[in-house]
Amino acid sequence: MTIEEEIKQSKFSSAYEKLAFNLIYSTRWLEDFLKKRLSKHDLTMQQYNILRILRGSRPQPLSTLQIRERLIDKMSDTSRIVDRLLIKKLVTKKTNRTDNRMVDVRISEKGLSLLRKIDDIDQQLAQFLSKISEKEAATVSDLLDKMHARP
Repeated sequence: MTIEEEIKQSKFSSAYEKLAFNLIYSTRWLEDFLKKRLSKHDLTMQQYNILRILRGSRPQPLSTLQIRERLIDKMSDTSRIVDRLLIKKLVTKKTNRTDNRMVDVRISEKGLSLLRKIDDIDQQLAQFLSKISEKEAATVSDLLDKMHARP
């Protein structure tokens, strides 16, 4: 179904306007897809993002500032989200040895186990997006990188 059909709008003032609305619509569509799967594991998208970041940094810990720099949603309250993951025992948090104003955050074994359990989300996502070829997916990704590149 086209964006025109989805939002019942037959005309856009420009190709850029159509692109903007298509991106917004597609983003919401993708978020809904992920939220449904993550909620089954009592995770938000921000928590999932943080767990993936921490798994990728293993065995090195990250500070909340370093986590925030890597987040997709940079507006997130990283410390609060980390504290919720700590309550769920999905991460550990310790005062940094060299700078006691900072904390070192690591993914716990329970967090790793949970990610292993839901790693199939990546395959589900690929299947969900498989209406386009891998080459087309790479092209779209390259175009999006170009769109938000800093001058």
